[in-house]
Amino acid sequence: MQRLADAGHSDDELMALCASGDARAFRCLFDRHGQSAWRLAWRLTGDAVEAEDLVQEGFARLWKQAGHWQGGQAKGGTGAGAFLQRAITNLAIDRSRRKRPDTMADLPEGADPAPLADALLESADLSARIQASLASLPDRQRAAIVLTYWEGLTGPMAADVMDLSPKAFESLLVRARSALKSVLAAAGIDTSLLPGDAA
Repeated sequence: MQRLADAGHSDDELMALCASGDARAFRCLFDRHGQSAWRLAWRLTGDAVEAEDLVQEGFARLWKQAGHWQGGQAKGGTGAGAFLQRAITNLAIDRSRRKRPDTMADLPEGADPAPLADALLESADLSARIQASLASLPDRQRAAIVLTYWEGLTGPMAADVMDLSPKAFESLLVRARSALKSVLAAAGIDTSLLPGDAA
């Protein structure tokens, strides 16, 4: 078996090693892509436990794919990372369709007149309120916003992850921006605080 040196192996090389049952190669892929996979899953679900489940399922799919992996097969992205983005996005959309939580019930009725203890609490509260607003969007609109503004994918890359043409993705993103702006305004959140051009 070939000696493993993570820094010197591409995703394609690591996947070839995984195909031969090399668990160390798979661990290298997890170390390389685990954090970004979890971040994407959490932004899509708003739930740490569910995000962990999605990451595990996404990596399980990656492991199963190893025997069929072809170098450079992930269009619009780099290797295993692009595969995981697509898998986790699709898993999150599928799960959300089966069970849609009522996250809007968690939003406060109005602003709390008492000042928060410190800026950290205020930031955490704002983040939770934005996440709740994001979670109220339809699944595909939420995915379009997360992939574009939080994950930093270009339009064509995000379109590829979602299996859409660039034109269809742009149309979806326009609808998603508009819907998010309305939800945030209803929750009393300043849309200028969002990344990118989501407002």
